[in-house]
Amino acid sequence: MAAQAYRIVSSEDSTIHDEPHIEGRRITVQFVHERVEGRGLSPQTVADRHDLALGDVYRALAYYHDNPDEMRRVERRRQRAAADNAHLTTDPENVRD
Repeated sequence: MAAQAYRIVSSEDSTIHDEPHIEGRRITVQFVHERVEGRGLSPQTVADRHDLALGDVYRALAYYHDNPDEMRRVERRRQRAAADNAHLTTDPENVRD
């Protein structure tokens, strides 16, 4: 487990992401939220799997819930990007042997 605690960088302050993430890492707040609250993984499991301090996982979750407007904007951006690029993906039923 990582010993260093990181801070959360907002979308506006980031130079590597267009969404909030753990400073010095490419792990986003949304990623942490999806793992813990979406998939039901424990915060400790997420910390262990991604070499994070447990506190960083909790900081990311707190940021997610403390900034609902920003997180909704992030989700809308992700949905638009997926829709705009849907033509670039392959439907498994269209793949030939």
